[in-house]
Amino acid sequence: MMTVIQILGILISIIVLYSIYLKTKNRQISLFEGILWGFIWILAVVFLIYPQLTGYIAEFLGVGRGVDAITYLSLALLFYLVYKLYARIDKLERDITKIVRELAIRDRYEPKKRT
Repeated sequence: MMTVIQILGILISIIVLYSIYLKTKNRQISLFEGILWGFIWILAVVFLIYPQLTGYIAEFLGVGRGVDAITYLSLALLFYLVYKLYARIDKLERDITKIVRELAIRDRYEPKKRT
């Protein structure tokens, strides 16, 4: 018998999977990203349907409970994603600074047209 949280989790996962499908189809995310995120959410559905599988992961990792193993793995994934976002934002800031400097130098030496 499924609990309310399992049913809710599966419904949310299906909605997210559909969103990933649409974003991949419309090329808002790459095929690789779509497959990666799809895999993560399908894995979430599998763990929601068969929660005892998390116990095997915990045993493999040497952690007491399955929920602890999933929490640690999720936390590690979140830290990695935060790092990736930080690196991407830092690169964008450097790119914007470079473009603004080039525009400022170009505009300084080119006379402005009067209308």
